[in-house]
Amino acid sequence: MEVQGRIKMVGETQTFGNNGFRKREIVVTTEEQYPQHIMVEFVQDKTDLLNSYQVGQQVKISINLRGREWVNPQGETKYFNSIQGWRIEALQTEATGENLPPVPPMDAFEPAGDLKEDDHDDLPF
Repeated sequence: MEVQGRIKMVGETQTFGNNGFRKREIVVTTEEQYPQHIMVEFVQDKTDLLNSYQVGQQVKISINLRGREWVNPQGETKYFNSIQGWRIEALQTEATGENLPPVPPMDAFEPAGDLKEDDHDDLPF
């Protein structure tokens, strides 16, 4: 699976326990009608993948969904989900215009002159 968006935050690498488990978080804001702030964690040697990325960059992150079960001291079973990244790549912004086809000048278009008011189209608006 993949998540695409603009980097909102890149966290510092955190180390836990005697074994030196490493984790680093990144938050990506999706660019859709209702933007979502998605936190993705990179663990162990994958934490270094975030070193060359900065806030504001557009990226695509390859992810795995992880889930785990935990039984608390009262005997209740709880479930937790996490989003774990394993690859990240920068996306080129379309604003640069490098990949856009050239637009012909306005005088290359001729106005339609044979329109009749009586003609009805089937468009709903």
